[in-house]
Amino acid sequence: MERRGWTVLIGTVLVALLTAASLLVKVPYVALGPGPTVDTLGSVDGTKIITVQRGTASKSTGQLRLVTVSVSDDLTLWSAMYDWWDDRYAVVPRDAVYPPDQTEQQTDKQQQQQFQDSQTAAETAAYRELGCPVVVTVKSVAAGSGAAGKLKAGDVLNSIDGKPVTSTAKLVTLVQSEAAGSKREVGYTRGGKARTTTVTTGKGDSGKAALGVTVTEKQPCRYRVKVSLGDIGGPSAGMMFALGIIDTLTPADLTGGNVIAGTGEIDTDGKVGPIGGIQQKLLGAKQDGATVFLTPADNCAQAKGAVPSGLKLVKVSTLHGALQALSELRAGKPTPSC
Repeated sequence: MERRGWTVLIGTVLVALLTAASLLVKVPYVALGPGPTVDTLGSVDGTKIITVQRGTASKSTGQLRLVTVSVSDDLTLWSAMYDWWDDRYAVVPRDAVYPPDQTEQQTDKQQQQQFQDSQTAAETAAYRELGCPVVVTVKSVAAGSGAAGKLKAGDVLNSIDGKPVTSTAKLVTLVQSEAAGSKREVGYTRGGKARTTTVTTGKGDSGKAALGVTVTEKQPCRYRVKVSLGDIGGPSAGMMFALGIIDTLTPADLTGGNVIAGTGEIDTDGKVGPIGGIQQKLLGAKQDGATVFLTPADNCAQAKGAVPSGLKLVKVSTLHGALQALSELRAGKPTPSC
């Protein structure tokens, strides 16, 4: 065979091998795409997502949809390149989703726990918005601590240096805002009477400031719901759960008959935090008929450059702000936008 023939043959073989490799060889990347959305006011497999256990359930004419991101693993070089060119997907290093120091099962379990925690925080924030405050009560006082002789079991903790204690997490944050050894003014209620005392903080097990008390947290409320939804991970559905709870427990139809989608991690005080995968979540919302997307304020910059046509972005930073925005939408008034 002439040299030219050998060159063509070898080139053809190399191209075939490279093509086969691109189809078979796995790369350490995953593709993030639009995931399924779920109406928190609806049902999944015949089971209501939000069930009222105490209170009266109401019905809405619209939807409040939480959004998710799909993860495609085990990508080949060819599929990674294909997804990279597709605007619906983001191809990222696998370690960004599955940390190398954890097994895939450990990561999934962590994501499930975050999802459960988001449901709990959503319930607390929703009940608080409905007029049911969290009560943080002293359970015990450590002997020799700064609180010894000043606080006792049964005291309700109201404030630290005038700042309200709205949850156990808030109490810890307030106490640890200054170094151990600081004098802190503690507002509390004992026997129905409001009082104040000054406590010098010590060091807790973490080495940070501590009052020297253990506490319990309760939220007496005339309402109670059960939230049932599995097979979703991460904390980003919190705000939509909270809105779903409030819509279910109150006569007002928060949706105004519209399909409202949204995302955002929420804490027990109702603060809405940023999430990941905002571009993919916007696409998923649009695909499932949403016309409005409640967007965490810290995600607005990313969202503005990726919003699909016909989807209105509404900027939110708190649960209360989200409720106000929905009220303005129903009234046809301008809403805060990204």
